[in-house]
Amino acid sequence: MNRAALYGALEDYLAALGRKDPGAVNWAPDPFITENNVRLEADDGLWGTIERLGDYRLMFADEKTRQVGYFGTVVEPFDESAYTVRLGLDAQGRVAEVETVVVRQVDSSPRFENQRFWDKPILNAAVEAPVSRDEMIALSDGYFSTLQLNDGTIRTKFHPDCNRVENGVQTTNNPDFFVPVAALGCEAQFRLGNYRYDDRLRGRRYPLVDEARGLVLAFGFIDHEGRLDEYELTDGRRVKSHIRRPHSFYLGELFKIDHGMICQIEANFITVPYRMPSPWDGR
Repeated sequence: MNRAALYGALEDYLAALGRKDPGAVNWAPDPFITENNVRLEADDGLWGTIERLGDYRLMFADEKTRQVGYFGTVVEPFDESAYTVRLGLDAQGRVAEVETVVVRQVDSSPRFENQRFWDKPILNAAVEAPVSRDEMIALSDGYFSTLQLNDGTIRTKFHPDCNRVENGVQTTNNPDFFVPVAALGCEAQFRLGNYRYDDRLRGRRYPLVDEARGLVLAFGFIDHEGRLDEYELTDGRRVKSHIRRPHSFYLGELFKIDHGMICQIEANFITVPYRMPSPWDGR
């Protein structure tokens, strides 16, 4: 299935969602649908509360696996929320899978202040020096391995100008963010060993690889045991963890890869119960 067909199916889905009309979607028999890591019926969850789609639109597609993805926002009563959706199509072009993340900040912590949803040209640009599909996935997985029990060892490759946006807020090279390490770039944050409190990067999945655009869409969980109190950074400073309770983050994370390096990261994540299982396990 080519990119145009995948984008067409996504546009049809989003248009139906904006009208609250799930019957307008070309569904496969018994589609597998989740919202915020819970399996739902086709007319449930966001379908009942959406007022409109926001202006931010980032689309990407994997022609080999018939997957298409989207980062944007949705407006519901009282709030505009970061929104990620992945559609999996069957051989007939029908929607067989829907995986949705809606970052409703009234329901989740931490709260990200001063959200801004903006186009990032690097995410839409063609790749200048591509690497293989397997290498793209390996670099993305290496990011998660670097984050897990972060000890300062880099297990992937970062472009010097790499930036990360989470839930509509840039969390690198941003001294105004509430976590002090956010003033640093991607690699510098990890070399400092700041994220030691991320105990597990579990349930990692890479269902969509847009090879032409150098994009990998990943899903998974960050488990926080909450046991770690004070710890030492690689520069010798001692700091206290701001995570002191058991919980997990369920995330959808997009990696831009060019010249064999991670150049940009976009992530949406929510807080879920500690070690919450995934309905996608085994599929």
